[in-house]
Amino acid sequence: MRPLIDNSFMYFWEVPPIRICIASSGLGHISRGIEAWAADLSRSLAARGKQVLLFKGGGEPEEWFERIIPCWHRSAPRTERLLDWLPRRGTWRLGIGNGYGIEQTTFAFGLLAHLRTESVDILHVQDPRVALIVQRARQLGWVSTRSILGHGTNESPEFLQKFTFLQHLAPHHLEQIRAAGVWKPTWTAIPNFINTDLFHPGRGCATRAELGISEGGLVVLTVAAIKRDHKRIDYLLDEFSHLLRMEPELPIWVVVAGGWEPDTDELVQRGRETLGDRVRFLVRFPRERMPELYRMADVFALCSLREMMPIALIEATASGLPCLVHQHPVLEWIVGPGGDSIDMSTSGALATALQRLLREPHRRLQLGNRARNHCLDHFSQDRVVDQLLNYYDFVHKHGRSTSGRDLVNNRSGSEATTAGSYQRALRW
Repeated sequence: MRPLIDNSFMYFWEVPPIRICIASSGLGHISRGIEAWAADLSRSLAARGKQVLLFKGGGEPEEWFERIIPCWHRSAPRTERLLDWLPRRGTWRLGIGNGYGIEQTTFAFGLLAHLRTESVDILHVQDPRVALIVQRARQLGWVSTRSILGHGTNESPEFLQKFTFLQHLAPHHLEQIRAAGVWKPTWTAIPNFINTDLFHPGRGCATRAELGISEGGLVVLTVAAIKRDHKRIDYLLDEFSHLLRMEPELPIWVVVAGGWEPDTDELVQRGRETLGDRVRFLVRFPRERMPELYRMADVFALCSLREMMPIALIEATASGLPCLVHQHPVLEWIVGPGGDSIDMSTSGALATALQRLLREPHRRLQLGNRARNHCLDHFSQDRVVDQLLNYYDFVHKHGRSTSGRDLVNNRSGSEATTAGSYQRALRW
């Protein structure tokens, strides 16, 4: 007797799971938000049982799904020698005008072979040159992988227009690109996320003791690349020096944790000369110890005047820290009711805000609780990963016929209709 259901027919028509690749050329040798994003996202997808691979440009494999791709690291001597040898004009068009460009380019060409071998459907990266090279390789028929750029590096609208699939990290960025007239219906806005079980409020007494900070002291924390440009660590040091002059009896310390940059050593020396024992620099502080670092702080301050989507700020809110940020739409959106936005382009603004907040323990507690709740509502891991998986499904199906084949020449209005339906399905 024949079975009621022909299982072989079912298996033939079963849709295979999407094979996802997360990649970062700096992961394993650079400590920034981009690298943390790649590691966290790949682990989250693996924990959900998704078929995921993580490709990184340095270090050793730490998980079964990780792969190492050798590349020319941005600060390596051979990279610097190549930059000295290359002509100054025109190399930026090829993506090799600086160390980061050379790193991305050499990483991307190594990645292409793996994408073919592993039959990867979707590549998700925040390294713009890697995303572009893979997209062009697909257009040439070298790989079948579709690439998504998570836009975290403040690229120009002209550059972004090259991408078919693009993830803006904040609604403000999507609104800006619409205003610039280069928006595409296949683009979306989905934020970075944080593991709120790992990053949570606490006291961190052991870390304070390790850093030589008294249990009753007040700690201002910043987590950012230790450099003048963009992160403005020099402004932080000047403002904290101003605060010490305003409050010489207040037991306060500033802790600066972040990756090394060419001007890091100079800033560290300057900070120690100016602030003495009241400053602690943690260069390349281990990623796995970051949750306890946040828990030992009382206030978090980020001095950059603009940001795409700083993961450190989300980590701070998840840890229940009241946050001080510049008056910028993205920063204010991330902090929500959990902090104050001030004009950090003005000398003395941060010192005054810190003085007020450090003297108001009840308000610090209130703002910290609000920061934590706001993070849970908007940037928790499950909420954001659900949105990403929906976008992966959209990207994978986009432009395909019902048989699963690519409709390469389909440029009709149905493309905008399908993408528009996806956009309306997002809930912010």
